Amino acid sequence: MEVYLDNSATTRPRDEVIDAMIYMLKSTYGNPSSLHRKGLEAEKEIEKSRKIISKFLGVDSKEIFFTSGGTESNNIAIQGLIKKYAKRGKHIITTKIEHPSVLNIFKHYEEKGFEVTYLDVNEKGIVDLKQLESSINDKTILVSIMMVNNEIGTIQPIEEIIEIIKKKNKDVKLHVDGVQAFGKIDVSLKSLGIDTFSFSGHKIHGPKGIGGLYIRNGIILEPIIFGGNQEKGLKSGTENTPGIVGLGKAVEIIKNNFNDEKKHIKDLKKYFIDKVIERIDNIKINSYTDDRCAPHIVNISFIGVKGEVLLHYLEKNGIFVSTGSACSSHKKGRSHVLKSIGLKEKEIEGAIRFSFAFYNTKEEIEYVIDKLEKSVKDIRKITMR
Repeated sequence: MEVYLDNSATTRPRDEVIDAMIYMLKSTYGNPSSLHRKGLEAEKEIEKSRKIISKFLGVDSKEIFFTSGGTESNNIAIQGLIKKYAKRGKHIITTKIEHPSVLNIFKHYEEKGFEVTYLDVNEKGIVDLKQLESSINDKTILVSIMMVNNEIGTIQPIEEIIEIIKKKNKDVKLHVDGVQAFGKIDVSLKSLGIDTFSFSGHKIHGPKGIGGLYIRNGIILEPIIFGGNQEKGLKSGTENTPGIVGLGKAVEIIKNNFNDEKKHIKDLKKYFIDKVIERIDNIKINSYTDDRCAPHIVNISFIGVKGEVLLHYLEKNGIFVSTGSACSSHKKGRSHVLKSIGLKEKEIEGAIRFSFAFYNTKEEIEYVIDKLEKSVKDIRKITMR
């Protein structure tokens, strides 16, 4: 049996998504900037996808911009806001557990002389709201906080964060990295008052190489990419029409099945956690097990086991998991997220992220539990000799 439980890294594209992309590649391959019929057909398909996504997020289609993915969306939003508002001040705020596509931008601006505040988090990854409140001053121009953490699944209290920002300095802009939240939890951009929000196609059973950025009406960003002025000059470059259509199809399917798929994933995760607790001793659950965690992620430390060794034991049995963020898997050193929530070295060393999708079944989870229990026992026997 093959079981894929690394859905936070990427998801398997739906068949309908692949079919829609093949149609675009074979039939509607015109450049959307061209004035002839082939170009107009491609442009029409792009706008159709934009409407599907804007409807799903409850926003105006003019507020949705297509990018190459979450990393590019984060860069366009954060750098675009900083470039636009740097004259007001050079203080920017983020958290210690952001994705590298956010943290590395902040490090870049720190080296350029900006004052950066990296907010602490609690033992499960919730941002320190008192520290946020005390950090905001009249020089602060931007706060960037992820909605769902990619390694432990913690959902940030965005509503409270916005209240604090507006109370302290209403001119501060809020960017939200929504890559792990989009299509997984209810997101209400308008009622929350988020300024910019990133999302990605391959996390929701769409294609890789395509993503999007919501920019609230009235928010102005300086472009960081220059060229033919596609996407209203914000993201120049010929549009990835098969990717955009694939993303639109993935969102259309999620919109129609959101509650059922969310419940299925949530139930599977709960069943998995209950069984792990019942059958494997000496573990630590690093994620919240209630609604403060996204339905698709759980991070568990198996004490006395090296996560990478366990990953390969499971792989031999056709089970695919990860030790943390796929974007950081080739870097040396421990997870900055697990360090920030205060885990001990042995807990970080034995941590595995399991992430679920609607494709997974209860039968698969039973299989994983059996192999996981045996693998942990075998590894501990070797390491405790």
